[in-house]
Amino acid sequence: MESAEAEWLLMVDGAARGNPGKAGCGAAIRDEHGVLVQELSRYLGQTTNNVAEYEGLLMGLEALIALGKKNVRVQSDSELMVRQLNGEYRVRDLKLKSLFDRARHLMRRFDRCTILHVRREANKLADELANRGIGEACRKCHAG
Repeated sequence: MESAEAEWLLMVDGAARGNPGKAGCGAAIRDEHGVLVQELSRYLGQTTNNVAEYEGLLMGLEALIALGKKNVRVQSDSELMVRQLNGEYRVRDLKLKSLFDRARHLMRRFDRCTILHVRREANKLADELANRGIGEACRKCHAG
């Protein structure tokens, strides 16, 4: 039987080609044993990198809630987003404030949810997924 307290890992990232530009977000979910459970990517259209980072977080948190998980460690290479969510930086941008509020709301649905800043090298899978979201949308545009 799975422990309700087992900590799952959510790796998130956002990418924008240009800032603002064509953007995507990605999230990867690993279980308490480090096994990759889910890969998520989405095209966001024209937006900024910071918005894409938050969108990746929201997408991943929603997936974990759908899986019924209660204990999560989030890692992101976005120092701005991590520091904002940990209360170290204020959120000044109105668009980010809306995303920040949604993220805090979702984070409160977990028994335990921590968010940590990691170096870009430690977040490669999430980065690949964010870029996949952009790439798949670009391929569809050129094919159609």
